[in-house]
Amino acid sequence: MMTLSPNPPERHPTVLIIGATGGLGRQLAVRLCELGWPVRALTRHAGMAQTVRSGRKADAGLQNVQWCLGDAMHAADVAAAAQGVDFIVHAANPPRYQHWRALALPMLRNAVEAARSSGARLILPGNLYNFGPDAGALVNESSPQNPLTRKGAVRVEMERMLADAAAHAHAPVRSIVLRAGDFFGGHAPSSWFQTLLVKPGRELKQVVYPGEPDVGHAWAYLPDLAEAMVQLMRLDASQATRMAPCEVLHFAGHWLPQGIDMAHAVCRAAPHRALAIKRFPWLLVRILSPVVPVLREMLEMRYLWQVPLRLDASRLAQLIGPEPHTPLDEAVRASLQSLGCLTEAGSR
Repeated sequence: MMTLSPNPPERHPTVLIIGATGGLGRQLAVRLCELGWPVRALTRHAGMAQTVRSGRKADAGLQNVQWCLGDAMHAADVAAAAQGVDFIVHAANPPRYQHWRALALPMLRNAVEAARSSGARLILPGNLYNFGPDAGALVNESSPQNPLTRKGAVRVEMERMLADAAAHAHAPVRSIVLRAGDFFGGHAPSSWFQTLLVKPGRELKQVVYPGEPDVGHAWAYLPDLAEAMVQLMRLDASQATRMAPCEVLHFAGHWLPQGIDMAHAVCRAAPHRALAIKRFPWLLVRILSPVVPVLREMLEMRYLWQVPLRLDASRLAQLIGPEPHTPLDEAVRASLQSLGCLTEAGSR
């Protein structure tokens, strides 16, 4: 009698994440580990693997990551970490808005060359910095890119680098750019949500909102954005739908026609405390910006809180169907709990 051998286990793609301790990079690493995908992460810190495996609460979910010692500014380090991987997620950003041209472009260039040598598809999280007010109220992938800021100009260059790499005659590099609104979630260290609206580790007493109350604003909940990236990688790996060599997509996330509704959602998460909603002191920022570099960088981005820029995610929906979408109040409550802003009693 013939014995049928069991089906071989499904092979999951291997993913290298550059920036796995940042907001989206960390969330994506956690999700991929949950799914059993092999995950590598590039780190400059020799003790990172030991720290993660020690089981610290802040690093829960990263214990199965393979940490590769190296620097994203060193091409050889990135190339070594990328050997044999199927995807490279370039989620590294210069800290505190500074030195973007000197850091962001070389780091991405190294990731492009690593993708070229390994044959991996490169994934770049994008944002709205590329666009100025003339992009229109509903921004699609081909809307005009006339950024008002230095960081926006760098973002345009980064995406152009990927388009040029995909069009290379002899060694093209496949890529995906997934643009999204402002991040929020339990671990988004550079986001407006946790650097301005609320204070991590402190019980909620007020909410600071930097935008015009009646101007729409786009937000991206990190677990939803990470899940969308997983679905795109799964789709590309299966080759069920052939994507463009340089695919540019928009993630709709949470579009709030009245931007102040994000502050109201924070207030609803603490129903037993009446929270004040305060305006951000932009005048003071303008006064101090000549002597405080980070304030100067923040002031540059103010227009994004004064102009409604909604992302058209039609193309993404064609590829993956309805995008992952956690209800706003649920997403905000989970974010605040992870940030230590809600007591257990106050979150009910």
